Amino acid sequence: MLAQVRLFLTLLFLCLVGFASGADAQLTDRQSEYYQDWLKTADRAESVIEANRASDAALENLRSEINGYRDDFNRARGANTERISTLESQIKALGPKPEGDATEPEDIAKLRAHLEKQLNSLRVPRIISEEAYSRANGLISEIDQILRARQTKEFFEQGPSPINPAYWGPAWVDVKEAVQSLVNETITNFRSDVVREQIRDRGLAIFILLAMSAVLLIFGKRWSEKGGDYLRLWGGSGTGVWSFVISLLRILLPWVGVLAAVTAISLTGVTGLRGSLLLQNIPYWAGIILFYDWIGRQVYVMGASQGFKRLSAAKITELRLYIDLLALMLILHEMALLFERIENISDATRAVVSFPVIVATALLLLRIRQIRTTDGPPDQAASTRAAGFSQLVEFLRRALFLLGIASPVLAIFGYTNAAEAVVFPAVKTLVLIGALVILQRFISQIYGWITGQGDAARESLFAVLVGFAMAIVALPILAIYWGARETDLLEAWSRLLLGFDIGGVTISPTNFLTFVAVFAIGYALTRLLQSGLRNSLLPKTSIDPGGQNAIVAGSGYVGIFLAALVAIMVAGFDLSSLAIVAGALSVGIGFGLQTIVSNFVSGIILLVERPISKGDWIDVNGMMGYVRDISVRSTRIETFDRTDVIVPNSDLISGVVTNYTRGNTIGRVIVPVGVAYGTDTRLVETILGEIANSHPMVLANPAPSVVFQGFGADSLDFEIRAILRDVNWVLSVKSDMNHEINLRFSEAGIEIPFAQRDIWLRNPEALQTSCESGQVDPEPLDAQQRETTKKPVDLTEADLDPDAGDEV
Repeated sequence: MLAQVRLFLTLLFLCLVGFASGADAQLTDRQSEYYQDWLKTADRAESVIEANRASDAALENLRSEINGYRDDFNRARGANTERISTLESQIKALGPKPEGDATEPEDIAKLRAHLEKQLNSLRVPRIISEEAYSRANGLISEIDQILRARQTKEFFEQGPSPINPAYWGPAWVDVKEAVQSLVNETITNFRSDVVREQIRDRGLAIFILLAMSAVLLIFGKRWSEKGGDYLRLWGGSGTGVWSFVISLLRILLPWVGVLAAVTAISLTGVTGLRGSLLLQNIPYWAGIILFYDWIGRQVYVMGASQGFKRLSAAKITELRLYIDLLALMLILHEMALLFERIENISDATRAVVSFPVIVATALLLLRIRQIRTTDGPPDQAASTRAAGFSQLVEFLRRALFLLGIASPVLAIFGYTNAAEAVVFPAVKTLVLIGALVILQRFISQIYGWITGQGDAARESLFAVLVGFAMAIVALPILAIYWGARETDLLEAWSRLLLGFDIGGVTISPTNFLTFVAVFAIGYALTRLLQSGLRNSLLPKTSIDPGGQNAIVAGSGYVGIFLAALVAIMVAGFDLSSLAIVAGALSVGIGFGLQTIVSNFVSGIILLVERPISKGDWIDVNGMMGYVRDISVRSTRIETFDRTDVIVPNSDLISGVVTNYTRGNTIGRVIVPVGVAYGTDTRLVETILGEIANSHPMVLANPAPSVVFQGFGADSLDFEIRAILRDVNWVLSVKSDMNHEINLRFSEAGIEIPFAQRDIWLRNPEALQTSCESGQVDPEPLDAQQRETTKKPVDLTEADLDPDAGDEV
């Protein structure tokens, strides 16, 4: 304690030195008083923790008080952050202090001293707050540890066995006396003059509340149906939305009626202490009954909408009865707890009173597990869609079986607290899961109504995301059901808000959501920019399609990078501490991801230099086709067989690539032709020249040429070599020229020979010849056969085999 006082006085002295103005001195006095109160509270808490004799309620109150101090100190830790950062930058700008006997100018020395004085005055409150926050955090952890230890001890505590007949008589006497005390207390209050005076004074209000209660309990169902008919006029008929709303009204209106009746009885004042405590819980118990009945009704509605394929109508009706009985068991359990708190009964009576409720609840759970589909085969499509969910359902069934067996057994051996802590949370968990499924179905119905998808919305991604979000929201509720304290959940939430450290970077929900929101906005703006460039701006320029695609893709990469960078800066992530991690990742990239990085860099080079562009006709590694898409990792080529080939970008940069349409579509076609020996070669040359010059796709400059290649084994070989204005028409032009050559050679009587061979037979006398030879004159050619084709013929790699004489 003395050391703490000394530390406080020293820090307080530094604060008084640092603050010069009167306002600052006054603020420091308030801080000093507040810190003194904190020291007293902390010392008292340490004494209570060391003694470990305080009740759970006292420890909870002490924890709440310390938590208030901790929140204040936590806020003080982050105060003046920007000002401290500014002062540190100013001092850094002055440069380091001179070392040794060296001195610095007087003005700079005074400025440095002034800045350091201000900096120290701001740092001292943060140091105090940091120390106090750490101490408060430690005290809270110790209190939580004590409470959890007591909770665990209570869970495993063994008491009297409820099946011992020696405890039944005293337990019955305790229950009868409690009921008799409640009745006597009520009768005594009703006969008192004070109560009668209150009834006379508040008679009108009591009458109105009782009348309201009766009307709501009697006519609530009818009014909810009429309200549903009015709501259906807004649309959405057949979607089930308004039926769900009506079902909620059927809960709300009777519950309001119960609340009105309870309020009216409270105004009379006839209830004493026991009656008041009982009366306070009646709205809660009524809510349990109405809610569980609503769950059963919704299960029936869902089964009816599916045609009772999974469960028959009789089975669902039986299930509804079991759910209502479970609600009754929960209310009886709550009444047993209230009975223990009011009458301060013995452990034996507590065990005897709770045992029948535990056994009945376990039997109901076991019976619910045994409900199976017996009326026809299940929906195969639904079973396929719910393959993963069926495994969860089976797990829950097995858990119910184990809980149903374990709870009564634990109670028999005297572990009443453990039995109650297992069976009743299981009931609440199952009902909560059912409520989540029903609520998800309702939200999906609303989504289907708004979007026009109808029942198909139940299988949409939106329904899955809604279910996932609801499961996360339900986790704290499930934790409370299974014994977690509210303070534990608040503590976990506080630690989550503070964030967790990863590699020196603090990540909290606030900065994470900020990062996601800013990055999403940047990503959306990038896509809008790309859409504007692709559809509005670039088509109006003279840039070729390949260049337009490169600009759009490059703007996308730059936009995403800038969006991520801005999101990191706005979220406040300090990535300087990740330099070592980044260095390690670079080594890993160098060894394990070098191929991916190589393709990535090659993709950037392709988009910048554009040796190939979208729509080019290329040949790479023997694969020929048109470039359809260039991404950052690979390039998609569509071959002439209409198949897509994905080529890594590194192959296009490091390998040999032939681009037939780079810059322009001009290319050469070579058409080989052979004539019989003895034909006038000059005539053949003239005819071929006329054919080449007459085709519309052949350029006049440079003019086509006819080459007499030489003397072949079976023919005189010629070639037409022409430059085409669009090389994509090479097969069409070649086909047109071959048609024209056949026609012109037939008219001129020029023979196109075919390969002939002489066969010498060793023993011709063994063969008999009985074949006759004949010759059929060719039919005259129609003039329409001279017409050229109207569109290019699809290419294949075999059509452009260099050995076949084609060159481009």
